[in-house]
Amino acid sequence: MSEIQRQILNKVPEVTAVFWVIKILSTTVGETGADYLAVNVGLGAAVTATLTAGLLAAVLALQVREWRYLPWTYWSTVVLVSVVGTQVTDILTDKLGVSLFVSTGVFAAALATVFALWYATERTLSIHAIVTRRREAFYWLAILLTFALGTAAGDLATEALGLGFNLGVVIFGTMLAALALAWRLGTNPVTIFWIAYIVTRPLGASLGDLLSQAREYGGLGFGTASTSLAFFAVIVALVTSLSLVSGRPGEPAGQRRA
Repeated sequence: MSEIQRQILNKVPEVTAVFWVIKILSTTVGETGADYLAVNVGLGAAVTATLTAGLLAAVLALQVREWRYLPWTYWSTVVLVSVVGTQVTDILTDKLGVSLFVSTGVFAAALATVFALWYATERTLSIHAIVTRRREAFYWLAILLTFALGTAAGDLATEALGLGFNLGVVIFGTMLAALALAWRLGTNPVTIFWIAYIVTRPLGASLGDLLSQAREYGGLGFGTASTSLAFFAVIVALVTSLSLVSGRPGEPAGQRRA
């Protein structure tokens, strides 16, 4: 398969600064959006999880049916995965009483298992060429588990260990900066990508809590509705711009090697 064919068929977007910005924003929307639906709208965790899981299944089916990367379909899937991943961890913690230490360990083991199976069958964990249904299945399963793991690990750090979301933004932001530096220094890009994908989940969640929580709890008091809408509007603007670029003739959706 030629490089141009690989770029056209690849189902994953180019990993650029815009990719990471949308990823963090979608994580924040997942955190604040899930809270808004469950608490403010009054749907509750179970109904919110069921509703968003159904939407995720529908959008994921569209994503799988596409033969190439389409920004709207891909990022809609990511946002819904973020919401569902958040809900899975919240239900385990708040409704079933599962310790965050346990859920973090279980999700980490599950993700490691998926990576092991993925590597055993494909001999790579690179997202540079998600061009088959099997690779795409591994990819989305790994993505879902990174969101669930990131939620559990983030809640473990900010809640169970008492770091708080203010310090959480600093810690996880520093970790992401360290990963960027490691990548610049030549560390394996596949490893860096997947660790960064996990770390951006608690970073986005901490950022969402910082913006949405009331001032008496250390937040800025913008509320979950305003925070979700503001971040969602930025995502829409960025994805629209990506759609316009990827839709131009001779400009296939590329993929930075990872």
